[in-house]
Formats: sequence, C-alpha cells, structure tokens
Amino acid sequence: MDLQFLGAAGTVTGSKYLVESDGKKILVDCGLYQGIKHYRQMNWQPLTVAPSDLDAVVLTHAHLDHSGYLPLLVKDGFKGPVYATPGTCELAKILLPDSGFLQEEDAKHAAKYGYSRHNPPKPLYTEEDAIRALKQLKPCVFEEINQILPELSVRFRPAGHILGAACVEIFDGHRLLVFSGDVGRPDDLIMYPPEPLKRADFLVVESTYGDREHVHKDPEEALAKLITETAAAGGSVLIPAFAVGRAQMMLHLLEKLKSAQRIPNLPVYLNSPMAIKATEVFHRFHEKHRLTEEDCRRIDDMTHYVKTVEESRALAAQTFPSIIVSASGMASGGRVLHHLKHMLPNHRNTIIFAGYQAMGTRGEKLIHGADTIKIHGQDYPVKAKIKHFDNFSAHGDGKQIIDWLRSIKTPPKQVFVTHGEVESANAMAQKIQTELGWPAEVPELFDKSELS
Repeated sequence: MDLQFLGAAGTVTGSKYLVESDGKKILVDCGLYQGIKHYRQMNWQPLTVAPSDLDAVVLTHAHLDHSGYLPLLVKDGFKGPVYATPGTCELAKILLPDSGFLQEEDAKHAAKYGYSRHNPPKPLYTEEDAIRALKQLKPCVFEEINQILPELSVRFRPAGHILGAACVEIFDGHRLLVFSGDVGRPDDLIMYPPEPLKRADFLVVESTYGDREHVHKDPEEALAKLITETAAAGGSVLIPAFAVGRAQMMLHLLEKLKSAQRIPNLPVYLNSPMAIKATEVFHRFHEKHRLTEEDCRRIDDMTHYVKTVEESRALAAQTFPSIIVSASGMASGGRVLHHLKHMLPNHRNTIIFAGYQAMGTRGEKLIHGADTIKIHGQDYPVKAKIKHFDNFSAHGDGKQIIDWLRSIKTPPKQVFVTHGEVESANAMAQKIQTELGWPAEVPELFDKSELS
C-alpha cells in the first residue's frame, strides 16, 4: 500500500488521505479546509488525484473538515461508493446540504456587498450538489468487516467524539492500516469512550490537543456563574457551538443547570437548522451515547427551536435576557453571525466559545482579544465579554490519546501524526516516541509513504 497526505498535514482541517493498493485508489476522509483564508482557498485547488480515478471513499465521521469536500468530489466526477457508519450517514444528510446552502447564501451576500474576489461570487458547491452526493453513501455497522474491493476490506470501530465517529481499519490481506479519525475523550459528557485498538501495522493518529492536557475543572460551575452574572447585568449569553455534538452537549448542561436551579430561568434557544436536525438524530440514536430517552425529552421541553428565517431575525433583534446556542462553533458562518452583530457591541452580553478555535477564524480572533470583528464586510466593535471553555472539547488530549494507544500490544511499524497545528503534531510525535517507544513522524502536505 501507498499512503499520501492530501490534507490535515500541519493543520487541523481538510482531512484527506489517499490509499493506493494494487492499482486501486480510495480516499479516507474527504474534508473541507476551514479557518484562515489561505486554507479556505485550498478548497478551490484540484486534488492530486482525479476524482473519477477513485474507487471508493471512506469517512471516519461527519464533521465538515472530514466530509465537507464530498459534494465537490462528486461534482468533479467521483462515482464510487462512500462508506461510513449509519450515524455518520444520517448526520451527513444534514451537514452536507446545509454546507451547500450556506455557501450559496454567502455567495449571494458577497455579490450584494461586493467583498468577494470572484466576479460574480460563486459557491464551492450548491445544496443540490450535496444532495446528489448523498446518494453514494453506503452505511456500514461498527465492527463488521466490509469487503469494499477484492483486495481491500474496511472495518469501523467506535471512536467516541461524536455520533457515528469511527476509527477506520483498512486491510489488504497483509498489512493493517488504521486511521484514528478524531479520538474522543474517556470522560466525555455525551459520548462513550473510544474503543481500544488491538492492532495497527501502520497508524495515522490525530493531534488536535497533542501539546496539552484538558483542564480538569467542573465546567458546570463556571458556566453557571457566567450565565448568572450576565443575566443580573441585563445581558444575554450567546454560545457559538458546533451543530453536531457540541450543541447537544451544551443543551444537556443547560437543562441540568436549570433543573437544579443553578441558573436563572432564562429562555433557551437553539438557532441553527442543522443543529436542530442533528439533535433529532441524537434522539433517535440515543442507545449510541450517554443521553437517555428521558434526557432527550427534557432537552426538548426546555429548548425553543428556531426554525424559520423570520424567527431567527426576531430573535437576533430581541433585547431581553436569554441564552442562545447557534452555529457555527468557530463563528465562521451561519446564523450565529447575525447574533454576533447585535451582541458584540453591548458590554452586558457574554459570548461563550465552547470548543477548539482554528487559527484565523473569528472565534480564534475573539478569544485572543480582538477589538473589532469583520462580519459580512463590516467591522463590529467587541464590547461583550468573551469567554473560552477548552474543557468542553470532544477531542482527547495528548495524555488521553497516549493512554488510548497503549492498548496496541505490538508496536506499529510507523505512526503518522496529523490533524494538528505544527506544535501540537510535533509534541504528539515526541510523546509517542518517548512514552511508547514507537517510530512517529509528522508528514507534510502531499508527502507519500510506501507501507511495506
């Protein structure tokens, strides 16, 4: 087998790995680049492999940095199957069309206000492109061996992180190549821990938090304090949250705090069509995570689901104290931008970022003290309180991933550390070498390795 790194090399975004074996080509993950302009522009660059030459795609999970390039791949000629777990397939049916819709809306907005380098502005792909790509999804249950090609089989193992997320094993009859995907936490509030790995001849492992450990503090206490103080000042709380996983976690925490009367009885809104649909999927798949049917019902009873554009506009304009959960989690697009326009200039409000903020995103700029933020071509002053909770992350930290890797009894021949900024990836590679004694390297974009 040959392995080439077409994304997530030296960065946490754009995951794509090309696996070649006996003349067959498969792509493991098919992610969008997100974050700074340089990365986003890479989405417009052609792949080093023609989409029509690919025999299959395998997805570790549904987050857009792992699946969001799929509509463009299909648009450009890929006609093969896309293998993923049932949970990933269900979430992809929500995330991908929404991604296409938002890109169309952003292009229209850019045309209206003239801030795009394209003339006329155009989306990377459309909602219709995404819907067409969904027809190629092939659900595969966890733990079963799937013979996707005569020479190659694939098996999915639970990875925690979000609903449907998997470690992917690719076997050619001799060598076992394992992709960690995004590895969840053993103490996640919603997802079960990742299942231990048993074997890997070659391993590709993520390193989002490879250079640090999560702060082990009770997030409920700090969240309750912030909400209470903001409400007392007459302000509102905005929580930009990833539509899949983080939004559901935040609603669960808010419901617990309200039920225990640890925060004021403020109205709670979920303003993200994608997050609303994802919450419904979490409810249907409740046996795959820690939330019970009763937990899901209580979340439903507490939450005002904002579904229409008119309702969203009315919510953005309201002034009485409330708690709003909206997407996207890094403030890179979606309805959360309209709330930020109204809430950032008011010192009474609080913006709580509840996860990783990629370099160059509005979220990253805000948590690092930006005085103004540009939204839809206009600068807005930052007067609201900005808080960042890193301990809500759905990624295992450096120590947790090392502990998870210890379950592999025979050392892999080689470990490739990806899906992390350069410092995080290098730190993870160093930990693997010193604590486990395994050979580990940090590949660069387009590097190619022969696995023998």
